[in-house]
Amino acid sequence: MSPIDLAGFDAKFSGNDDPWSTFTDRDEARKRRAILRGIGGQKVGRVLELAAGNGSNSAALARLALRLDATEGTPSGVKLVARAVAGNRRVRVSRLVLPGRFPRATYDAVVIAEMLYYLSPRDMAAVARAVAAALRPGGRLILAHHRVDYPDFVQHAAHIHRRFLAASGVAWRLGGGLRNGRWRVQTYCSGPST
Repeated sequence: MSPIDLAGFDAKFSGNDDPWSTFTDRDEARKRRAILRGIGGQKVGRVLELAAGNGSNSAALARLALRLDATEGTPSGVKLVARAVAGNRRVRVSRLVLPGRFPRATYDAVVIAEMLYYLSPRDMAAVARAVAAALRPGGRLILAHHRVDYPDFVQHAAHIHRRFLAASGVAWRLGGGLRNGRWRVQTYCSGPST
């Protein structure tokens, strides 16, 4: 199997609203709770979600964000995310092919789940620098990724968080996390403490 690209993801979402059972799988629900704990478990100002997929995390993030920019690179995914957060006026859903320009200049939290290993090292480095520039001092970066490789990855899962943080060009503090044999969710902070 070769690495999947945006057209492949678009086809997956066009053929199945939930190809990985992210809305219904118990392990996915556990991962989502870890992501929400990474946000801090309380209301937060501006949140950026990159590669929102079908919106399963977006719907949960919308409950904590005063403003959520849920971005997705595929047209079919954008429709699914919009459906998942329908009626919530604090959420803006937009198409964003990465690396690309974020909807706002500054965020209090950035969430990246199950996406980094689908980028080339060069594109991942560009996204890392953009995230570091957009995250306010003391803001939170939540990374949630598999710990095992799948055949459609561009990069290996091992140490993907470490490589992303190193490419950002800034120093990060680990703020907590959760992992199991399949995935890892970690929260990082940069600059002064919140």
